[in-house]
Amino acid sequence: MNRIFGLFPKPSPIKPESRVYDLKERLDWGEPALSIVDIRDRADFNEGRITGAISIPAATLLDTAARCFELDRDLYLYGNSDEEATAAADQLRAAGYTGVSVLRGGVAAWKAAGFPVEMASGVAV
Repeated sequence: MNRIFGLFPKPSPIKPESRVYDLKERLDWGEPALSIVDIRDRADFNEGRITGAISIPAATLLDTAARCFELDRDLYLYGNSDEEATAAADQLRAAGYTGVSVLRGGVAAWKAAGFPVEMASGVAV
């Protein structure tokens, strides 16, 4: 079985910054060992988020991450700006998380690429 999977290209490993296409490639590959984290406030999250993202507002990120994620879990973060997400990613890295990536452009870039988003009603757009 492993020989068959060896014939297909694997997605690129996580980088400190990722494009939405990098994340989509990993999702399409079916690799479950990652989490998409929306660090915006709950109201923004409910207005529209990347399909499958979880809401962990920046103010509670470190405490929540410590309860929810292993230190080697791949985490893709996005917020209202790349700067906000970079600051949050730096905090996680300082706390020992090894697989943290800023998703450049966040939900706006995801939507612009034509990838699905969810809203509070659960409707994908």
